[in-house]
Amino acid sequence: MLRSLTFFLLCTFAYADEFDPLRAVVSKAVAKGNPPGAVLWFESGPQKMTFTTGQRALIPAMEAMTEDTVFDAASLTKVVATLPSVLILIEQGKIALESEVRQYLPEFRSGITVRHLLTHTSGLKAGLPKVPEWTGYAAGIAHAISSEPDGPPDRFFRYSDINFILLGEIVQRVSGMRLNEFAAKHVFAPLHMDSTRFLPPAEWIPRIAPTEKDESGVMLRGVVHDPASRKMGGVTGHAGLFTTAADLAKYSRMILQDGAGVLKPETVKLMTAPQTIATVFERRGLGWDIDSTFSRPRGKTFPIGSFGHTGFTGTSLWIAPASKTFVIFMSSRLHPEGKGSVRDLYEEIGTAAAQCVKLTPATGPPWPRAETEVPTVLNGIDVLARRKFADLQGLRVGLITNQTGIDAQRHSTIDLLANAPGVKLKKLFSPEHGIRGELDQEKISNSTDKKTGLPVLSLFGEQRAPTQDQLADLDALVFDIQDIGCRFYTYIGTMRLCMEAAAKAKKAFYVLDRVNPIGGIQVEGPAAIDAEKPTATHAIPLRHGMTAGELAAMMNAERSIGCDLKVIPVEGWQRHMLYDQTGLPWINPSPNMRSLNAALLYPGVGLLEFSITVGRGTDTPFEILGAPYVDDLRLSYELNKLGLAGIQFTPLRFTPTASIFKGEACGGVRMAITDRTALHAVDVGIAIACTLQRLYPKEFKLSLVDTLLNRAASVKALRSGETWKKVLAGWVAETQVFEARRRTYLRY
Repeated sequence: MLRSLTFFLLCTFAYADEFDPLRAVVSKAVAKGNPPGAVLWFESGPQKMTFTTGQRALIPAMEAMTEDTVFDAASLTKVVATLPSVLILIEQGKIALESEVRQYLPEFRSGITVRHLLTHTSGLKAGLPKVPEWTGYAAGIAHAISSEPDGPPDRFFRYSDINFILLGEIVQRVSGMRLNEFAAKHVFAPLHMDSTRFLPPAEWIPRIAPTEKDESGVMLRGVVHDPASRKMGGVTGHAGLFTTAADLAKYSRMILQDGAGVLKPETVKLMTAPQTIATVFERRGLGWDIDSTFSRPRGKTFPIGSFGHTGFTGTSLWIAPASKTFVIFMSSRLHPEGKGSVRDLYEEIGTAAAQCVKLTPATGPPWPRAETEVPTVLNGIDVLARRKFADLQGLRVGLITNQTGIDAQRHSTIDLLANAPGVKLKKLFSPEHGIRGELDQEKISNSTDKKTGLPVLSLFGEQRAPTQDQLADLDALVFDIQDIGCRFYTYIGTMRLCMEAAAKAKKAFYVLDRVNPIGGIQVEGPAAIDAEKPTATHAIPLRHGMTAGELAAMMNAERSIGCDLKVIPVEGWQRHMLYDQTGLPWINPSPNMRSLNAALLYPGVGLLEFSITVGRGTDTPFEILGAPYVDDLRLSYELNKLGLAGIQFTPLRFTPTASIFKGEACGGVRMAITDRTALHAVDVGIAIACTLQRLYPKEFKLSLVDTLLNRAASVKALRSGETWKKVLAGWVAETQVFEARRRTYLRY
């Protein structure tokens, strides 16, 4: 005991006043025997404090805790051994974050990616089954691989040992080395973590803190406490590591030094930023906890952007990069009977540590969640509102919007800007379908907004862009309209013309960006056009896979518009996400765009709307199509025979009440999407056109397909009897060129 007291005085004398509250928190807990002993290590920039107190062991004899005590790190194994090993293999190009696990473990199920494992969003159960009895590494891996998830990935957060057991196996199969060997070579050795390893040798036993007795009544000392890891031989991705506070300090410094000696700076940034999707309430990095029920070591003061992890045996590590601070707590909380708890102590230590160096909660990204908050993706208007409209402070603003201009709580952008302090909303501009999206007519007149009294100037009447006179008393134009992700949807044409008007008037142009409802990955259709018009405002494919903000940047650059463009970005959206994966409320972007299914089919089915009825005047526009001359049974049979991916056709008779063939009984098909990721809507549209041309060459108005396709040569090829597949093949090269073009402008 005298040795411990002397060491404590030598190490902490210089900062006695500053760190007394932190030491007091730990001393009080140890005095109560919960835990029996602990080592605390705190660094903040040049300031350092280590504190050792209590007992390392109580039975069979009392042993004083020492700073060099080796602890069973429990789940700190996940972030100190497994995580960096996976990340190193990612840096080496041997693992890809978004690749499915079965690419590395072929016997595993489909749909779950490496990222899902690292963020605990795989849907897998918390741990391996206890019954029936099993033992051995191979048996444990077999159970992990065959584990049935309780839901699809990315639906919820569940902390799961199985996730990291699988990651440890991936490291072994990909590298050809067991996890303990790989981590020792690539992580522990470079950092000189000489007291860190799996399966500690016998000579370490005297300084290893025991935990509790195993199932046979033998005190665990130098043998991993976690039952599953013990059954598997003590080397697993979720537990099994033994280490000291001093070695964890070396590891923490590596992270604060941007991965020096182990990881690349961009990898450190990636793993410590939120990687869970916006619709998952909890915020997790790759491996690390950021904001969840496991965030107790953050305390009440450590700022947004800090991160850490805990271990079941009473260990924790919390790192706050902004202040170059970390706190390591190692305890014997399970000793001797497995009944101790340090959950509340984690929080007390975190709060006291941050206060010792006068840290205060910092502002930053909205990672923490209020308990009442429903998590969603944030569109540009949500981000702008969170910034308290700072981007528009003091500006006289003209807003280009319609009914889709709402935030996640369905508050109108018109109302939000009208009531925003310091923002001077002067006038509104409305696109096709009007300011409330209720009009389906060729021209729309100017009007007045009933709620705000602001003038509403139509951009779908005599003029398609603001006049210079209309812009004279403005400082900026703000665009907030939900695009649908299809070239011939006219809203992006309106945006381009408004950008040109703003550039001419030397006014700033803000795009409040919005998600692409049909995803940001898939690109379909010809990327060249015969002529520019409202439904073909720029040379992009029918399905472009870009957001409005990305398209604005592309058009601004490629057309040399010279617009002072500012994009308020979307937050939380990932390119693979469709609209119903964002948590955002659906609002019809136009009167006949009533569902995501309709939107997914629209880039292909919409091509046919001047030739046949595509369901306008029915309850399901763009999900059905037909004509009076069509034999619905025959058409359904012929289309299903094509084997188009992701779609099924059923015969249908219907009578539209609007548009083409209004009031006429039509034969046709209903289109059911069976696999959204496999569906290629443009393939569907061209295949249907080809089939109708073959079956009904006199009745079907093939030439009108070019109204929106804007590619006369392709229509001519179809008329000559060319197959739909050959027509599609003719666009491959230009689509590849577009993919290269768009890469420069992708933000997400």
